[in-house]
Amino acid sequence: MLDLLYSPDDWLALLTLTVLEIVLGIDNIIFLSLAANKLPAARRPTARRIGLILALGMRIVLLSSIAWIISLSQPVITLFGIALSWKDIVFGAGGLFLLTKSTREIHSMVEGEEHASEGKGATMLSVVTQIALFDIVFSIDSVVTAVGMAEHLSIMIAAVVLAMAMMIFASAVVAEFVEKHPTVKMLALSFLLLIGTSLVADAAHFHIPREYLYFAVAFSGLVEFLNQRVASRKARRAKPVP
Repeated sequence: MLDLLYSPDDWLALLTLTVLEIVLGIDNIIFLSLAANKLPAARRPTARRIGLILALGMRIVLLSSIAWIISLSQPVITLFGIALSWKDIVFGAGGLFLLTKSTREIHSMVEGEEHASEGKGATMLSVVTQIALFDIVFSIDSVVTAVGMAEHLSIMIAAVVLAMAMMIFASAVVAEFVEKHPTVKMLALSFLLLIGTSLVADAAHFHIPREYLYFAVAFSGLVEFLNQRVASRKARRAKPVP
């Protein structure tokens, strides 16, 4: 790590990789928020912290096993003429999990079942288990990205730790904001549907550039932000003047 003090290229790699890990971690924070909200309000921060700490631990362990990570890309089975590796299988299973989870959450919101079930029927163990399964998929994705962008293990681990520290700091704010605005929550669930679809597509060797997905979500987020501002102004104007 001391070499970072003397190498501008390594500093640039660290900064670039940290930013990329934060961007890739947005879906992680969204899923954490949605999963943790099934718990009573007092236990949600603990669930989010446990989830992010698990994600950090998995990433560091996987980064320390780079040779094994590379071997995950080797085909192990052929299905319908498509050679699948363990990475493809994990991505496919994770994508189907996300699609199922997001669809059920959207159904609950549309049918009005969300508030009736909030804080009920979920335990810390069940929520953390869901988060851990989700972390496995995105830890592999994150580590593959890190290996492709940096040469030194110390830089990869430093970038992941910095990104996770910022995500832990931001997770409570994001969770509160998503929970407070139902339309934002619907956008977040739609984002997870997109991510799930892209994972299944990746597993079938049909790559959808993540930049397209993030642009679509960013544009939708901008539209929603403008809608919120318009609604806020209308609400202020509608207030009776004392």
